[in-house]
Amino acid sequence: MQEALNFVKQLFKRMMDDDVFGLSAQLSYFFLLSLFPFMLFLVTLLGFLPLPEVDIMNFIEDYAPAETATLINENVNMIVTERNGGLLSIGLIGTLWSASNGINAIMRAFNAAYNVEENRSFVISRLIAIVLTIAMLIVIIIAFLLPIFGKAIGVYLFSFFGLSEGFLQTWNTLRWVISSVVFFLVLLALYILAPNKKVNIKNVAIGAIFATICWQLVSLLFSYYVNTIGNYSAMYGSLGGVIVLMIWFYISGIIIITGGEINALLKHRGITTSANHKVT
Repeated sequence: MQEALNFVKQLFKRMMDDDVFGLSAQLSYFFLLSLFPFMLFLVTLLGFLPLPEVDIMNFIEDYAPAETATLINENVNMIVTERNGGLLSIGLIGTLWSASNGINAIMRAFNAAYNVEENRSFVISRLIAIVLTIAMLIVIIIAFLLPIFGKAIGVYLFSFFGLSEGFLQTWNTLRWVISSVVFFLVLLALYILAPNKKVNIKNVAIGAIFATICWQLVSLLFSYYVNTIGNYSAMYGSLGGVIVLMIWFYISGIIIITGGEINALLKHRGITTSANHKVT
């Protein structure tokens, strides 16, 4: 118990020293900038697929606070009904540029956590940021489409392979688990590639598990709070949806960066322990 308390104290001290909350604010800003280009890209892509508009709305409302969902849904109708291939390119370019700036903020945060300088060139750093951004986009698209198309995919597999009826029930649960696993994998890649320090999967798995679980729990709790208790529209008026979105991104940034801090602290404690054993 005392060991766990000491770990939490050290973690909080590192978070304050590395200005995790300030970096999370930067991250939320870049997340917000990249949201609408990404929404433009994703919803335009969905417009080419046989997906009912109401399914998109329901999915957004399930995961986002009501005011945020309203803000996003206001633009979905037009984009889904107008299939414009040019919007795909515009949305993708805008998303890559804005989101890669956010990844750069994460890279700076992780370098601070590991107490290393960023000596990679601008080109290499930007390429890493863009690759991670593309990976995150692919993962988000998969995580977005699987819950919506999951039932149809299960029915197709059921009929094609002649599986038992129990498969459909298992699949309906499994498709949500797959989304969580996919989110975990992209965090794993982020924690390995973003810092300017050599780490392996074993070094970053704990932080990725922490961030995956906490992000899902906090998102659900925050959505419940905003929908049942909080009234941001009364305070901020028409900007209520944007404010809720910023807070949501800010909390998400804290969780992601804290996962990196946990990994860095565990690695530091492991090195310290090994050194002490050698001395003794």
